[in-house]
Amino acid sequence: MSIRVVVADDQELVRSGFSMILEAQPDIEVVAEAGDGVEAVAAVQRHTPDVLLLDIRMPRMDGLEAARLVCAQSGCRVVMLTTFDLDEYVYEALYAGASGFLLKDVRRDDLVHAVRVVAAGDSLLAPSVTRRLVADIIQRRRAEASPPSTVRLDVLTAREEETLRLLARGLSNAEIATTLFVSEHTVKTHVSNVLGKLGLRDRVQAVIRAYESGLVTPGSN
Repeated sequence: MSIRVVVADDQELVRSGFSMILEAQPDIEVVAEAGDGVEAVAAVQRHTPDVLLLDIRMPRMDGLEAARLVCAQSGCRVVMLTTFDLDEYVYEALYAGASGFLLKDVRRDDLVHAVRVVAAGDSLLAPSVTRRLVADIIQRRRAEASPPSTVRLDVLTAREEETLRLLARGLSNAEIATTLFVSEHTVKTHVSNVLGKLGLRDRVQAVIRAYESGLVTPGSN
């Protein structure tokens, strides 16, 4: 079964370029394109895609608001597109439920890989820039919070908490398995338990929760 994708970007050349790359893959189908956030939300409602590639800066409705609506109303996975790796809106997009982001100058192979990874239920956490973004927004929110919110992890077992710690460091399932001397299948079970017990959508939100709780601090190893 093909991975169904909607591509939303207000720049036609960018939009059509991404669509052509994805359409060339035997397992990916671009079911619609959108030029702004309003069109993107409507396209998701109409076509029920697996993945939405969503530009952050668009007219009428920006990508952030569109991401909030799509993540709240559907099971579609959202990947944000941005020109700058330190765009402040990326932080908010992660909180809105996006599964990660790509820079618009992403390589062809990396774009295709990202769509497949997200469609499979994973998140774009491997790049160190994503971890930096998450760490930075947590620092900002802690500084602004009054009083600071309490995020509890006591529902997790010791092994699940350690798995969350390693997730927040950006380790893949294979790397976590090596670190904990367990199988990848066991790691997947731990990750699934962490998400379920904490009521989280995906690994991105798990990383945010790890920082919010103080389990991991910015700059820690």
